[in-house]
Amino acid sequence: MSLVIRLSRTGKKGERKFRIVVKEKRSRRDGDSVEVLGWYQKGKEGQKQLNLERFKYWVSKGARPSLTVSQIAK
Repeated sequence: MSLVIRLSRTGKKGERKFRIVVKEKRSRRDGDSVEVLGWYQKGKEGQKQLNLERFKYWVSKGARPSLTVSQIAK
């Protein structure tokens, strides 16, 4: 099972809100996830909330963050 940390879209049509989730690489974008690590709201300010402790845990277990998620985590 190959795990990846990526964004999952939420919210109403036209809103740019995402959850940061751990899921299997081959699953759908908005499908079931293993764990929710936080959220991200795209916009001028780029509001976010991320549990860095759990993020580091999953990376140590072999989960690969997407390019966008790795930029958000910095």
